[in-house]
Amino acid sequence: MSSSKTSTAKSAAGPAIVLVEPQLGENIGMVARAMANFGLTELRLVNPRDGWPSEKARAAASRADHVIDAVRVFSDLPSAIADLNFVFATTARERDGFKPVRGPVEAGRALRARGAAGQRTGILFGRERFGLDNEEVGLADEIVTFPVDPGFASLNIAQAVLLMSYEWMKSGLEDETATNFSGPDMPPASKEQLHGLFEHLEAALEARGYFRPPEKKPKMVDNLRAVLTRAGFAEPELRVLRGVIASLDYFSPKVPRGAGYPERKAKADRDAHGEAEAPEGGARDD
Repeated sequence: MSSSKTSTAKSAAGPAIVLVEPQLGENIGMVARAMANFGLTELRLVNPRDGWPSEKARAAASRADHVIDAVRVFSDLPSAIADLNFVFATTARERDGFKPVRGPVEAGRALRARGAAGQRTGILFGRERFGLDNEEVGLADEIVTFPVDPGFASLNIAQAVLLMSYEWMKSGLEDETATNFSGPDMPPASKEQLHGLFEHLEAALEARGYFRPPEKKPKMVDNLRAVLTRAGFAEPELRVLRGVIASLDYFSPKVPRGAGYPERKAKADRDAHGEAEAPEGGARDD
């Protein structure tokens, strides 16, 4: 991912993550780690059961110390969200009321847009065992819910935070499919290189008696070429295959690689490079 894409993703202020009465320090630490993965830093705790600070939370945060160090603790939810302009409440079940319900993708984009407009936003997450109660959901502006299997809708708190943090980060990328790194750039092989592979393989198989009975050889060659052309090889891939074929073609269990210089290999080299003769100490593989 380019630096421009990264800076775009972080240009708007991220939402505050608000955990209501979290129970275990380990869960708080895993939430901090999930936030740090996607550029969120503001974690607020409402009446954590085991108090704060928590060494268990710090250990579970896996070096997301900047999030742990900045944690703010509140005695009640209204105080925790008092300075925010817009708040989502997360829930896995249908609620009574008139609040709009969003999916995580739409919610992430809405948070990004409001942050870019200068608004302070937040996302509420409930207790590990039963989430947010109706009164707490009532303090939010809108609801966000996840498209999980209705038969098993329970997410642990760190998973839920991870999903929303990811959607917020993704909503700010110039290209939502962009990745931080990519595979090697491998130019496709030319037809000349591909035909060279065919000829090499055909000669190796001919030497090993593969084409039997002889009258079926044309069809067998056609089938081999059909298989190899379908893959769409790149140049480095062809070099790997040529090396494999060369090893199988010129060496054998009786004359393994390192035992000498097979005569057929010497002849192939002379044909290819115009060499006068093979190195001394040559050995035949047949």
